[in-house]
Amino acid sequence: MTAPKELRVSKDRKLLTVTFPNHAPLELPAEFLRVVSPSAEVQGHSPEQRVTVPGKKDVTITKIEPVGNYAVRIVFDDFHDTGIYTWTYLHTLGHEKDVRWQAYLDELAEKKLSRDR
Repeated sequence: MTAPKELRVSKDRKLLTVTFPNHAPLELPAEFLRVVSPSAEVQGHSPEQRVTVPGKKDVTITKIEPVGNYAVRIVFDDFHDTGIYTWTYLHTLGHEKDVRWQAYLDELAEKKLSRDR
């Protein structure tokens, strides 16, 4: 996957727009990016260890840091900063956003957790 030609954080810091060459812009909400973080803290070291992260409805993006030529580290205002979002992962998230978001909402309901803090 080639690098995006643009990464843009909205003024309210709640939306990341990723534009890859020859693709329509992908809009990824900060809450979504936070709860699907590729970090070991969220994903664990196996599917059984994956964590459902509640209470991130109002999370914002503090900064984005480049990681080599293949990824970015997104820092959130809840101090989570260990996820390395590769270009491939961002592209996948953009195209699977609706399905992954619904799966997250279903997990929250099943575990009686809330998006609110």
